Amino acid sequence: MSARSAIVEAPARTAPVRPAPPRLPAAVRVEGVSQVFERGRPPVLQGMDLTVAPGEFVCLVGASGCGKSTLLNLIAGLTTPTSGEISVTAARPALMFQEPALLPWLTAAGNVELALRARGVGRAERRSEAERLLGVVNLAGQGGKRVHELSGGMRQRVALARALAQDSSVLLMDEPFAALDAITRDVLHQELTRVWAEQGLSIVFVTHNVREAARLGQRVVLLGSRPGRVVREWQVDLPHPRTIESAGVSSLAAEITRELHQEISRHAQ
Repeated sequence: MSARSAIVEAPARTAPVRPAPPRLPAAVRVEGVSQVFERGRPPVLQGMDLTVAPGEFVCLVGASGCGKSTLLNLIAGLTTPTSGEISVTAARPALMFQEPALLPWLTAAGNVELALRARGVGRAERRSEAERLLGVVNLAGQGGKRVHELSGGMRQRVALARALAQDSSVLLMDEPFAALDAITRDVLHQELTRVWAEQGLSIVFVTHNVREAARLGQRVVLLGSRPGRVVREWQVDLPHPRTIESAGVSSLAAEITRELHQEISRHAQ
């Protein structure tokens, strides 16, 4: 038998089948999500992929109308995606909006108790737990105040305490500090960072303020428009505590802003 025929007759060798590597755990997983609100109109989101690790603080930035709030509502389960899958480890993520949406006829503690009551917490325990949560956001002793007696920053702290009362490991925040003055916002940045570290929360934070994103996030995700999808991400390795004026925050914010302007320009042409 010739060497040529021996080669032809030799059985083919196949590579061993390797199992797919296990997927890393995720607090939030968005896979191939698209969202269309009106037939015949371009999708708001298309092919959106995003993974948030347990305990991770992720900030979403992008031009107005790129689908940031839509994505947050989908993760919260308020709407259903047209296609794709979303999974969240928490039974129901806590959601905090730009406006605190407190009930004016209730006290600060009463507003926090609403979330506890929805969880089925008993009356006596609700009172003590509401006071504890107000202490977490540095409003100890302020539970008896009505909404009209609270400053804008204090109202947002109550809203944060109410979100924490939902006892969820995932917190979704839709521009919660946008309406506040710079000094109050700076203080609440510090408070949110402290609460996040102490509670071990996974946070998805939507903002138009690039410096805010650079200061708060462990990761900043830039969404493009028409349709909304992830175009770039930044891992933020700056140590805490950070300040809005620090060199690292300023440098990163400048880089993100350049990318954002380029993305806006592409769609303006």
